[in-house]
Amino acid sequence: MSKSKNTRDALRTEYKASDFPGGLVRGKYAQKATASSNIVVLDPEISAAFPDSASVNDALRALLKVAKHVGPHP
Repeated sequence: MSKSKNTRDALRTEYKASDFPGGLVRGKYAQKATASSNIVVLDPEISAAFPDSASVNDALRALLKVAKHVGPHP
C-alpha cells in the first residue's frame, strides 16, 4: 500500500504574509543570534594580512604567548 501524500505538512514554493497570522517581524531573532555568536568582524586592512582563519588563530596564539612572557604593564 502506498501512503497518501499529506499536503498539509509539505513546504510550499511561496508564502504570503496572510499565511502568518501572528505577523512578520524583520530581524525578530537578530539580537539573540548575535549575542550567542562567536563571530568577529575584522577591519579590511587587518583581514587583508591573513589568508584564512587558521592564520588569524595562529597569530593570536603567538601574541598570547608573548603577552604571557612579558607580563602586565604598569
